Amino acid sequence: MLSLEDYFRNSQNSAYRISPDGQYISFLAPYKDRMNICVHRILPPDAVTAELHLGETLRLTQETKRSVAGYMWKGNDRIIFCLDTDGDENFRLYGVKVDGTEMQCYTPFEGVRATLIDELPMCPDEMLISLNRRNPEAFDPYRLNIVTGELTLLAENPGNWQGWTTDHAGVLRVVYAIVDGVNMQVLYRETEDEAFRPVLTTHFKEEVSFPLFTFDNRNVYAFTNVNRDRTALVVMDPRTGEEKEVLFENERYDVSSVSYSRLRKRLLSAYCSGHKAPVRHWFDAEEEALRKRFEERFPGDRVGVADTDLSECRQLLYVGSDRSRGSYWLYDTLTATFTFIADTAPWITPADTVAMEAVTYPSRDGFEIEAYLSLPKDAKQPVPMIIHPHGGPWARDYWGYDSCVQFLCSRGYGVFQMNFRGSTGYGRKFLEAGFRQWGLRMQDDITDGVKWLVNQGIADPARIAIYGASYGGYAALAGACFTPDLYRCAIDYVGVSNLLTFLRTIPPYWRPMLEMMYEQVGHPDADREQLEATSPALHADRIKCPLFIAQGANDPRVNKAESDQMVAALRSRGVEVEYMVKDDEGHGFSNQENRFDFYRAMERFLQKYL
Repeated sequence: MLSLEDYFRNSQNSAYRISPDGQYISFLAPYKDRMNICVHRILPPDAVTAELHLGETLRLTQETKRSVAGYMWKGNDRIIFCLDTDGDENFRLYGVKVDGTEMQCYTPFEGVRATLIDELPMCPDEMLISLNRRNPEAFDPYRLNIVTGELTLLAENPGNWQGWTTDHAGVLRVVYAIVDGVNMQVLYRETEDEAFRPVLTTHFKEEVSFPLFTFDNRNVYAFTNVNRDRTALVVMDPRTGEEKEVLFENERYDVSSVSYSRLRKRLLSAYCSGHKAPVRHWFDAEEEALRKRFEERFPGDRVGVADTDLSECRQLLYVGSDRSRGSYWLYDTLTATFTFIADTAPWITPADTVAMEAVTYPSRDGFEIEAYLSLPKDAKQPVPMIIHPHGGPWARDYWGYDSCVQFLCSRGYGVFQMNFRGSTGYGRKFLEAGFRQWGLRMQDDITDGVKWLVNQGIADPARIAIYGASYGGYAALAGACFTPDLYRCAIDYVGVSNLLTFLRTIPPYWRPMLEMMYEQVGHPDADREQLEATSPALHADRIKCPLFIAQGANDPRVNKAESDQMVAALRSRGVEVEYMVKDDEGHGFSNQENRFDFYRAMERFLQKYL
């Protein structure tokens, strides 16, 4: 049996990228237990096998307090990366040259969050970013010169702008704004000399977004669910908002992304997140044939293109499954050769892991709920079961490798994950069925999943626990509170406990969306009675089972007071509750030693109570 540390230690290598000229491969690797940026030079191919080779590893960063949160190439000789402070999510942007020199911080501002708008691949020294420096509630767009560090303000956000789309020349052409609290407005301009003007206004339940301009920069490829339930990919005129052509829609799932070739100026595919395998529609026969070649080379695995160079001759592939943390390969289109780069966690093999089965079950009011069931090896059913609802809640679970799931199964527990109503990707009706249903019908979907497992003879009804993070943490508390006879114990990881205080302590940059949150969660005045009735912290007297609660002290999304008040309410009644707080973490534990502590405590807790 693998150790706990084997499941949760940092990957040996991860997050591979290729330089635009195809001469370097970059990746994250541990240095003093923190993930730092490293590079290899790509050496000429072997004369016999045509496989490429990699030069020596050069580490570019030496962060020891916190791992690099994300990074990207900017030109052929510089990498841009971001870091926050102890989980506060106020990310600062940094740059470093490929030889490790000229390290600089581009956004050295206290309490300010930087986000990327456009990497501007056509401009080697510039990129577009946004900062809430002028107003904590609103992000302004800036042009950043990565050589001089100069920041040029492009426009002042009036307070309701929420995002942007640029064209293929890097011109900021589209703004998405909130008007009247719950309506979304698309604003457009033809050139940077013009003012933005409103084009289309919809209720926030109706999606209209422009992920990509057409390659002549005249029209846009748009995601929209206006006058339909599932989000479709269409061609739209950005000047008028007129829908001109439907390119792809699926009868069950929302279209969620597109891929394209910048070199060939071609739309390649549209993508839906399916139950197990992705649902993909191809627009380009050449790309479809290439993907089939990848699938034939790695049968049974999920293969994705992680990155390509500008010539699109060298492609980085990520190959993974439900039983592997994954590996990276380099494919050379000129020689049609695959070169193995690295396993992300070579100490874990498929023999050490179990399969994740894609299943469905009915909700009590007629929805078909997609879910994932993982069972311990050679287990005799019924098994002790961990119910594991996802966070968000406007997110979803996916089929694939999950370190926590594999760890729990290795310790003899089954794990059940469900995409309850309100999960994304299943259309408007399913999403909106979760509005104002925290602790109510959303929780019923979780409860119905538990009952389905019991009725199928899969789960031991006397040994069921519930564990979740963020919204999943709320669901764990709600399960223990409102269905107290269903669970033997519960684990809440950075979860909401009081819906009223949660709505009052959101990050400042969420405040423009507060009216939308009132429609999704409930209004603290108009829906006060319901919010009080569904806040576990206000009904701790109903909880019978032991709880384990974990919280990051710097969490900007779910304030530490959410966990504090839950713990205080439980301890005042004499209910057993273990409370773990990490002072150097935020919304989830990033540092390796803190992950170890959390899962060690979880293992002890489950051994004791389940």
